[in-house]
Amino acid sequence: MANFDEELDATGLNCPLPILRAKKALGKLTTGQVLHIIATDPGSVKDFEAFAKQTGNELMESGEEGGKYSFLIKKG
Repeated sequence: MANFDEELDATGLNCPLPILRAKKALGKLTTGQVLHIIATDPGSVKDFEAFAKQTGNELMESGEEGGKYSFLIKKG
Protein backbone atom coordinates (compact mmCIF):
# COMPACT_ATOMS: atom_id res chain seq x y z
CA MET A 1 0.00 0.00 0.00
CA ALA A 2 1.35 3.38 -1.02
CA ASN A 3 1.68 6.34 1.32
CA PHE A 4 -1.34 8.52 1.97
CA ASP A 5 -2.04 11.88 3.59
CA GLU A 6 -5.47 11.28 5.10
CA GLU A 7 -7.49 8.21 6.08
CA LEU A 8 -11.25 7.81 5.97
CA ASP A 9 -12.89 4.91 7.79
CA ALA A 10 -16.24 4.23 6.13
CA THR A 11 -16.69 0.71 7.54
CA GLY A 12 -20.31 -0.15 8.25
CA LEU A 13 -21.61 2.62 5.98
CA ASN A 14 -23.71 1.88 2.92
CA CYS A 15 -23.91 3.71 -0.38
CA PRO A 16 -23.88 6.66 -0.85
CA LEU A 17 -22.29 7.54 2.52
CA PRO A 18 -18.72 6.32 1.74
CA ILE A 19 -18.71 8.45 -1.44
CA LEU A 20 -20.14 11.50 0.33
CA ARG A 21 -17.60 11.25 3.15
CA ALA A 22 -14.77 10.77 0.62
CA LYS A 23 -15.90 13.83 -1.32
CA LYS A 24 -15.85 15.89 1.86
CA ALA A 25 -12.44 14.56 2.90
CA LEU A 26 -10.95 15.21 -0.56
CA GLY A 27 -12.22 18.78 -0.34
CA LYS A 28 -9.84 19.37 2.56
CA LEU A 29 -6.81 18.00 0.69
CA THR A 30 -4.60 19.84 -1.76
CA THR A 31 -3.98 18.65 -5.33
CA GLY A 32 -1.72 15.61 -5.40
CA GLN A 33 -2.48 14.49 -1.85
CA VAL A 34 -3.81 10.96 -1.33
CA LEU A 35 -6.89 9.80 0.58
CA HIS A 36 -7.03 6.21 1.88
CA ILE A 37 -10.60 4.93 2.27
CA ILE A 38 -11.66 1.78 4.09
CA ALA A 39 -15.18 0.53 3.37
CA THR A 40 -17.22 -2.63 3.92
CA ASP A 41 -19.93 -2.02 1.28
CA PRO A 42 -19.24 -4.33 -1.73
CA GLY A 43 -20.92 -1.73 -3.96
CA SER A 44 -18.21 0.76 -3.05
CA VAL A 45 -15.83 -0.84 -5.58
CA LYS A 46 -17.87 0.30 -8.59
CA ASP A 47 -18.89 3.48 -6.77
CA PHE A 48 -15.33 4.67 -6.25
CA GLU A 49 -14.32 3.79 -9.82
CA ALA A 50 -17.18 5.93 -11.13
CA PHE A 51 -16.55 8.65 -8.54
CA ALA A 52 -12.89 8.99 -9.57
CA LYS A 53 -13.81 9.28 -13.27
CA GLN A 54 -16.57 11.81 -12.64
CA THR A 55 -14.55 14.03 -10.33
CA GLY A 56 -11.18 14.00 -12.10
CA ASN A 57 -9.44 12.34 -9.18
CA GLU A 58 -7.20 9.31 -9.69
CA LEU A 59 -8.09 5.93 -8.22
CA MET A 60 -4.51 4.77 -7.65
CA GLU A 61 -5.22 1.48 -5.94
CA SER A 62 -8.11 -0.63 -4.72
CA GLY A 63 -8.24 -3.97 -3.02
CA GLU A 64 -10.19 -6.26 -0.71
CA GLU A 65 -9.03 -8.17 2.32
CA GLY A 66 -11.21 -9.96 4.84
CA GLY A 67 -14.39 -8.20 3.73
CA LYS A 68 -12.82 -4.76 3.90
CA TYR A 69 -12.27 -2.75 0.75
CA SER A 70 -9.53 -0.18 0.56
CA PHE A 71 -9.03 2.59 -1.96
CA LEU A 72 -6.32 5.15 -2.60
CA ILE A 73 -7.55 8.26 -4.37
CA LYS A 74 -5.19 11.03 -5.42
CA LYS A 75 -6.79 14.45 -5.57
CA GLY A 76 -6.73 15.78 -9.12
